[in-house]
Amino acid sequence: MEEQQHKRIRHGEQTPNSVDRLSDLPDSVLCHILSFLQTKISVATSILARRWRFLWCYVPNLHFHHANEDCINSVFLLHKLQTINTFRFTDFRDENDRVEKCITFAIERNVKNIDIFLCMANLPRCIYTCKTLVDLTINSIDLLPESGPVFLPLLKKLHLFYVHQNGYDTLLSGCPVLEELLIHSYTDYASFKISSPTIKRLLIDLHSAGGESSNESNFDYKRCYYKLEINTPALVYLYLADNSGQHIKCGPLNSLIEANIEANIDIDGYIDDVVYARYLVEFIDRLRNAKFLKLNLSHYTKYIQSALCARTMSFRNLVKLEFTSECLFSLKFLEDADNLEILILEEVHKQRAITGCMEPEQVPTCRLSRLRTTKLVGIKGNLYELEIIRYLLRNAKVMEKMEIVYSRCLLRNQKNNMIEEISTFQRGSSVCEVRYLQG
Repeated sequence: MEEQQHKRIRHGEQTPNSVDRLSDLPDSVLCHILSFLQTKISVATSILARRWRFLWCYVPNLHFHHANEDCINSVFLLHKLQTINTFRFTDFRDENDRVEKCITFAIERNVKNIDIFLCMANLPRCIYTCKTLVDLTINSIDLLPESGPVFLPLLKKLHLFYVHQNGYDTLLSGCPVLEELLIHSYTDYASFKISSPTIKRLLIDLHSAGGESSNESNFDYKRCYYKLEINTPALVYLYLADNSGQHIKCGPLNSLIEANIEANIDIDGYIDDVVYARYLVEFIDRLRNAKFLKLNLSHYTKYIQSALCARTMSFRNLVKLEFTSECLFSLKFLEDADNLEILILEEVHKQRAITGCMEPEQVPTCRLSRLRTTKLVGIKGNLYELEIIRYLLRNAKVMEKMEIVYSRCLLRNQKNNMIEEISTFQRGSSVCEVRYLQG
């Protein structure tokens, strides 16, 4: 039997164990598989068999990653489809003519998605008037158009990485159906105004350039900031990493469901912390309709503390709150959060003096009628942390689970003393289970 199989293999006959199942697939499926590969690899499959020779010509996606000129020209000459689904182009040679040729080819083929990763090359103007684009990603140190025609009638998703900050107004005004905007950039000084009646998802991650483009020793950090204004009334999801801001302002967010805010200024002393904290608190108040809220405000604890005292904040829709701060004022956010079910507190209080921090007996009265799950991270067993734990256990009448993630640096006897003390706390819920985990 084995000798017969070897004879079949020598004569090119298929045995039950050597069936080419890939070739049984229809061309449309094979083209779909090839669409996940870089174009030069897709082209290389033409040597596999007669059937594969021109199969790559019908692949709906083109992906050029530092491809040479001959490869690009050959693909443009032989590619058969009149509609390109996705065009990806990565090139650091900064050749404007080359970039323009590639982008123009894609646009002439009614491209739907473009993903560009360049260094210093300029983008052709035709990309800003493409009538078929649905998804556009630009990763390039380039300037957005501040004037001239911009009209992207079908664009729903726009991601901008390291793009120079000028021109956002012009670009967004030409995107009438835009739903998602991502901005990730480094800047020394800028004024960002993001205004759109259609954006539903907004992700902003802005950092100080820190004088990378200038003499580090002579760099003026007081000019290293930006002003951010947001006017997106249809927004459903917001992510904001505020790493070098001075001023932040926001219009109504009545449709907001989820927000993730991180305020971590990189350079101390180059802005007025008190003024910024006031802007930040006003901005957080705009998030009042959110159901899911994640806040990291640890850098501004002592400044936000005083700003919060003058305000009453209401979060009637809030179901889940993740809060990173060093002080008891985090419970300020619970004064009017009737529907809160999940509470996660991190860095509740570090082992150092905090000016102006609330004393334990001043913890505000919260409404915890629906709170079922609580998690406290980085616990060291100090007075303030224990008072928060005591408060939550006593007042959360339907709480089912509390997780206490204690610090790794906690000694065994310290951990045991903390657990023993917590076990004596009065509990408002008879079914609450307290779990201890090492961080």
